[in-house]
Amino acid sequence: MKEPENKELVKILRERIRAGGPIPFVEFMDLVLYHPGEGYYHSKREKTGPGGDYYTSPHVHPIFGQLLARQLRQMWEILGRPAPFTLVEFGPGKGLLCSDILTYCRTQLGDFYRSLDYVLADISPAGREKQRSLLSPFLQEKKVEWLDPQGLFDRSPARIGCLLSNELIDAFPVHRVQKKDGKLWEIYVACGLDSFQEVFGPRSNPALEKYFVLYGVPLVEGQRAEVNLKALEWIERAFRVLRKGFILTIDYGFDAAELYEPSRRDGTLLCYFRHTTSSNPYERIGNQDITAHVNFTALMKKGEALGLQTVGYAEQFKFLVSLGLLQDLENLERDSPGNSDPGFLKNKLAMRNLLIPGGMGTLFKVLCQSKEVGNVDLLGFQDPFRKP
Repeated sequence: MKEPENKELVKILRERIRAGGPIPFVEFMDLVLYHPGEGYYHSKREKTGPGGDYYTSPHVHPIFGQLLARQLRQMWEILGRPAPFTLVEFGPGKGLLCSDILTYCRTQLGDFYRSLDYVLADISPAGREKQRSLLSPFLQEKKVEWLDPQGLFDRSPARIGCLLSNELIDAFPVHRVQKKDGKLWEIYVACGLDSFQEVFGPRSNPALEKYFVLYGVPLVEGQRAEVNLKALEWIERAFRVLRKGFILTIDYGFDAAELYEPSRRDGTLLCYFRHTTSSNPYERIGNQDITAHVNFTALMKKGEALGLQTVGYAEQFKFLVSLGLLQDLENLERDSPGNSDPGFLKNKLAMRNLLIPGGMGTLFKVLCQSKEVGNVDLLGFQDPFRKP
């Protein structure tokens, strides 16, 4: 049985291509994911969790948000305990991370909670509806507000605090390129008889050639790769909206040397549908997520050129351990009524999932950049295995 696709979105894509010829893959991906009426991220279909297409760290265990709250509180202290301390979360999904952070702060970090303003920046009306339902207890306390990301960047005053994203940049539309006959060609999408097909074409953006000089490494003959120019735009806009504070980026990816190493011949593009993965973006159109690994070198170098300082960069499991994950596991075991208790075992296994080598703990990286803060030593980037 053929997997479902959004027929209206397929029609829109075909009309666009027939009217103007093949389109760069970045335009195809943008329409598939972000078309205002039909795109994947604007649909009401379940995207995350057991009934969705993929899991995020907040779905694994609330401890993820609790540990982040500890790091955010230290940031607040470093900044001189401003009131308000504005925390802007981009792409907040169902609102689970927001709920976990606020719940922990309200019960454990009361002084920080009183100064905290939480802003959710989301493009999806369906997403905002789910978030409002989950976060209703905090609405009465006026702890949460919603802003359209475009409006936040264009009209919002510069803020003091932290700009947070968890699995945001991996879903930005990317250019796909390939080294062929010694030249860098871009991959375009054309209409085939029954499906879409790829064709080579000239680079649609002159920044593509410069990208590998500034933020990457040269590709070898036959090698494909993704170029996320939107990520560079995002960090620049984030820099402008932040008056003083931190930008905390959590996502899966590598530094440039590892991301573009010659053995990675086909790039990192992946599609997610009901917790299965594929490398074919031309099926299940509008009903599957499409992502590419983040180039953290590009974020760091672009940020430094703007005036941001790289505070820390670490694998996610090290970041979480530095914030007390192992101690929390020990406390769970100590306080449990019995090791055979189902609730205890569920909690323990979920928390351990954040540590498993080769899983979320190592595939995901955490990058923190700062503006107008100076040299700081954040808890999450201290060596968790350093002997005292």
